[in-house]
Amino acid sequence: MKFAQFLLKNGSVSGIPKQVERFAKFSPSPLSMKQFLDFGSANACEKTSFVFLRQELPVRLANIMKEIDFLPDKLLGTPSLKLLTSWYSQSLLELIDFLERDPDDKEVLKSFTQTLVNVRNRHNNVVPTMAQGVVEYKEAFGVDPVTNQNVQYFLDRFYMSRISTRMLMNQHTLIFEGSVNPAHPKHIGSIDPSCDTVEVVKGNDSPRLLHTHRCTLSHVINTLISFTAKNPGQPLHIVYVPSHLYHMLFELFKNAMRATVETHETSPTLPPIKVRVSLGSEDLTIKMSDRGGGVPLRKIERLFSYMYSTAPSPVHSDNSRNAPLAGFGYGLPISRLYAKYFQGDLQLYSMEGYGTSAVIYLKALSSESVERLPVFNKSALRHYQTSTEADDWCMPSKDPRKLENTRQTQNR
Repeated sequence: MKFAQFLLKNGSVSGIPKQVERFAKFSPSPLSMKQFLDFGSANACEKTSFVFLRQELPVRLANIMKEIDFLPDKLLGTPSLKLLTSWYSQSLLELIDFLERDPDDKEVLKSFTQTLVNVRNRHNNVVPTMAQGVVEYKEAFGVDPVTNQNVQYFLDRFYMSRISTRMLMNQHTLIFEGSVNPAHPKHIGSIDPSCDTVEVVKGNDSPRLLHTHRCTLSHVINTLISFTAKNPGQPLHIVYVPSHLYHMLFELFKNAMRATVETHETSPTLPPIKVRVSLGSEDLTIKMSDRGGGVPLRKIERLFSYMYSTAPSPVHSDNSRNAPLAGFGYGLPISRLYAKYFQGDLQLYSMEGYGTSAVIYLKALSSESVERLPVFNKSALRHYQTSTEADDWCMPSKDPRKLENTRQTQNR
């Protein structure tokens, strides 16, 4: 396999390819939000968590490392990808080292927790590093439809895998390091058992980004309407990870505000961005609507593409102090993955010339909020082996002309 050859060629530990094959034979074990709560309850057992994670984390890492093999050779050979694969190899080795250790030894448990912290810190810049690798590849070799299809499929799975492994590591370290966040004493790890979604919406500090985007107006009015189908008038609480929801809302607010200000830059006032939150028996839904001019239907799916971005090229510098997705145009694709991680979704509906509505769907019940995890198998393999065939519907040969140009031609 290419990944194994790459590791051996670059002086990596010879046992890595064998370990990847060993653990990739297993499928990841998705956890529900309810199971996460049980792991972190008052009777939480560090030994139980240790025994589960020392097997589960290598399985999740190995499954996605197998798929790295199906990236284009030239992408795998970029400096960014070489660095990233070395991180994954080192982390896999460090975790495997605990497979035969005694779970009753407190020092082993302590060492494992510290290893998780080290692995998590090592992978802090995985998203921008992978994104930079894609930029390096595009600038050097361009993009064809088949490559675009394969890279899109891989990156959705790669970033989802990363979300899941960080979730596992965060839960263990936050619960068993013995420290409680004084600001959120009732949180279980990173999970709020009674997440007030309306408060998370209100607490988003996206307005400060207006200055980042060189906007002349200082704020946008947000209209918030909440509704509970089951118990009208009651708070809209679900079991969820507030930081995940915050991330999604931050991206949507930022996009809505920028579109609103740019569309109405000559207006003395700005139309409000309206947010509606509704809790039903199955879903909690958040709808954010703006009057920022909207986008054409044919461009909607491009907004979720990693290979197509209207964002300016990122500055080649240390990203540690910047937003992790700044400059790559990955905000919407990653936000949709956060929504899908626990069986939700994020969708865009736009009216060109008027505005856009973004809708976040989350599961209302913790028992139905189950991790969505990639697994390497024959079905995944077929995705990488398929090629783009001729479309069986007639397609326009070029982008449609602008309406005003068409009218001018007809009037002559």
